[in-house]
Amino acid sequence: MSHKGFSNLQLLITPEELHGKLGQVSILDFRPAEAYAEGHIPGTQHLDLYGVSLNDTSEAPLNAFLAMFQAQFASRGVTMDRPVVIYDGETGERAARGVWLLTVLGHKDVRILDGGSQGWVDAGYKLTTVPSPPSGGGLSGDRNLAELATRFDVHAALNDGNTVLIDTRRETEYRGTEKRARRVGTITSAIHIFWRDHLDDKGALRPADEIRAMYESKGVTPDKTCIPYCQGGYRSASTWVVLKSLGYPKVKNYMGSWGEWGSRDDSVIISAEENK
Repeated sequence: MSHKGFSNLQLLITPEELHGKLGQVSILDFRPAEAYAEGHIPGTQHLDLYGVSLNDTSEAPLNAFLAMFQAQFASRGVTMDRPVVIYDGETGERAARGVWLLTVLGHKDVRILDGGSQGWVDAGYKLTTVPSPPSGGGLSGDRNLAELATRFDVHAALNDGNTVLIDTRRETEYRGTEKRARRVGTITSAIHIFWRDHLDDKGALRPADEIRAMYESKGVTPDKTCIPYCQGGYRSASTWVVLKSLGYPKVKNYMGSWGEWGSRDDSVIISAEENK
């Protein structure tokens, strides 16, 4: 598996590259516990943070939320001075959010395994059922909040022609026919690009030129600040990984996403009726 033309490889690693680095990097499996038990990449720690979201991105709850994740990563032996690779079953939303979160916490070398555990097997490598006991870890560094958007950033972006909002949810969520918050619809001026449109039929990233053309055709260009969102910051983290890997310099994942925005009375939305 190649890097498929991506210009910024800081967040990506192939199965072949990971195989050559076993024992030199910390590896985290973000799949459900039963998937890890059935077979995982040798030397992997399990960490399932799925379903843990934040619906208030004001300063105090945001800081508490990030501190909680910092403790979770440290409990799996993650340190700032050792590279980290995160994977799930594909190049998926779980692993992408883990990569994004660890980047926000200040880690300088964290990557997603393109293709996930399926890509690892397809490349001819074996999984193991032998668990790996965590070693002591510790995370202490400056947070990289430039990669994160709060609801205040999104409010400011509504009248900023240099910022583009990207709704990465399913069409039913975007149109407001599927309700997952108190209100339905989408954020005013948002462009809809479903996050799975990045992936091929095996769950790995499509070639970079195809993905870049898809975004540029919708007006999502590298000169703009890009703020993707979904329901809880998972699927939009995949869009963050992809845009950063394409070389987009200013991408901020909206952590609260629709779980926050769609549950507030002061949020500006396009309703289901307006968005038909």
